[in-house]
Amino acid sequence: MSAASDYLEDALLDHVLGGTTYTQPTNVYLGLWTADDGLEAGTQTSEVAGNGYSRVAISFGAASDGDAANDTAITFAAASGGAWGTITHVAVMDADESGNVLFHGAVTTSKTIADGDQFSIAIGNLTISLA
Repeated sequence: MSAASDYLEDALLDHVLGGTTYTQPTNVYLGLWTADDGLEAGTQTSEVAGNGYSRVAISFGAASDGDAANDTAITFAAASGGAWGTITHVAVMDADESGNVLFHGAVTTSKTIADGDQFSIAIGNLTISLA
């Protein structure tokens, strides 16, 4: 995942180049999408909703050579009461609900989440790159 949202690009440029100070979020969260319907601009219309879905708090190890990877496994609760659909994209968010898209990208392999299924990402398999 290497795409920063328009929001984050502007915030970091302002911060580094003497504009408004950017305050990092206390926590970051991973959200799941069934389409890229404007994640660059911060659109959230295709985020999974209902059936036991909620974003998951995530953490990253120290960056190296312009990359940072998740340092713990990321596991969503099982879908309950219905399917979530086919997950095609993920986004790092600055809030557990609503909030701003920070980074986004397509998953390597789409995964259909039926009732009772879980979505997970192993340690080191979610990489953010600025290189």
